[in-house]
Amino acid sequence: MDMVSPFILVNLKTYQEGMGHNAHRIAAAAETVARESGAVIGIAPAFTELHPMSHHYAIPVYAQHIDAITPGAHTGHILPEAVRAAGARGTLINHSERRLTLADIGACVEAARRLHLESVVCTNNDATSAAAAALGPGYVAIEPPELIGSGVSVSKADPGIIERSVNAVRSVNPDVKVLTGAGIQSGECVKIAVDLGTSGVLLASSVVKADDPEAVLRDLVSML
Repeated sequence: MDMVSPFILVNLKTYQEGMGHNAHRIAAAAETVARESGAVIGIAPAFTELHPMSHHYAIPVYAQHIDAITPGAHTGHILPEAVRAAGARGTLINHSERRLTLADIGACVEAARRLHLESVVCTNNDATSAAAAALGPGYVAIEPPELIGSGVSVSKADPGIIERSVNAVRSVNPDVKVLTGAGIQSGECVKIAVDLGTSGVLLASSVVKADDPEAVLRDLVSML
């Protein structure tokens, strides 16, 4: 899947505001704003929402995680084939709330590649971004852990980490695109991130917990 810049990926996590009817409300808003703006807006809902989200909306739907397993006796694990069959276009890997070993990250990226799922590997600094890029995912999403959920945008708090991560990723694998995460909350944040060389943003609470998700999404794309 070849996505053009900018790509805005909204992680619904397991927030109450991102479940059931609320998830559909966010997906519908994303579809509307994407259609009007030309931006690519995807969502990463809870696993139970993957199938309905994938089949009711014309936006890319991502899993929040996959396990590096094959079909068989793996009770409680997330089978990549099942995620693909549910209609997902891609998956997050190694999110800060679901950390993996480097070996597992590599196995998950390979499983995603085999199943034609776009992989977004989350990292926390430029060194891990370079290591992730060597695995050949579609995207590396840089999220400094101290900024996650802080309301302070990485693009404002430490733009240097974006520049260093972009350079680190490109030096290892120029085909891997970079997303900026942590604290993204406005169109200005998105513009700064894109101007620094990234292909978009990964965000969660500023959209999911908003009283009017559509208004927030409109603002996010307003300066592109």
